[in-house]
Amino acid sequence: MDSMTERPEFEFVTTAACRDARVNNCPQVATNVPGIVALRDSDRPDVVVTFTAPSGRTCLPPSRAESST
Repeated sequence: MDSMTERPEFEFVTTAACRDARVNNCPQVATNVPGIVALRDSDRPDVVVTFTAPSGRTCLPPSRAESST
């Protein structure tokens, strides 16, 4: 990236929770940029929310694996 305004090239994948064909808008996540997690809605792909992995842990509920330990 050459400037602060340039967005890295995220490789989004649709989450497993959205495999139902009746659902049109699906959460998509990209973790291919080191240290950054990017989220977007498949209906609005131009709106991307990014955060660092450590900061995401403070705003998201624990996963099943984390909560069972």
